Amino acid sequence: MSGAYENRKNIYQKIGFGGGCHWCTEAVFQSLKGVYKVEQGYISSIHENDYFSEAVLVYFDPKIIPLKDLIEIHLHTHNSTSNHSFRKKYRSAIYYFEQIEKQNIEIYLKELQKNLDASIITIVLEFNKFQASRDELLNYYQKNPNAPFCKKYIHPKLVFLKEKYTN
Repeated sequence: MSGAYENRKNIYQKIGFGGGCHWCTEAVFQSLKGVYKVEQGYISSIHENDYFSEAVLVYFDPKIIPLKDLIEIHLHTHNSTSNHSFRKKYRSAIYYFEQIEKQNIEIYLKELQKNLDASIITIVLEFNKFQASRDELLNYYQKNPNAPFCKKYIHPKLVFLKEKYTN
């Protein structure tokens, strides 16, 4: 599977992110300029990570928002430095589609680590399979912005994005 995705005249790249609740992750990436599409669901990798974990697929235009920026936003909008008890369900990961992406992601993580006090636990994994969430869970924040969960967990992340990444 390729990390490139063609739509009409534009060529987008595709990357997977997992970390926290996929409702939160979906809303974060849907709010970004340069992101064309976000698919919410579950992603599995290979070997010891062949089980599904909550995640999203992000289709983006690298001319508008570079992969490094997406990774930085991902690290700052979920607990990327803590190995808590729900890590099997909420695996902190970046899923790549081509080997060259893996190398670039690892370089970006090393660069971004320099700006964090705690060690990043986010792992870089090969994409294997995607399973979409049930229809009623898709676009959760857009459908339910006033729900208690959205106000408590998603809205603060979107405020953070607006304050830190307005440009």
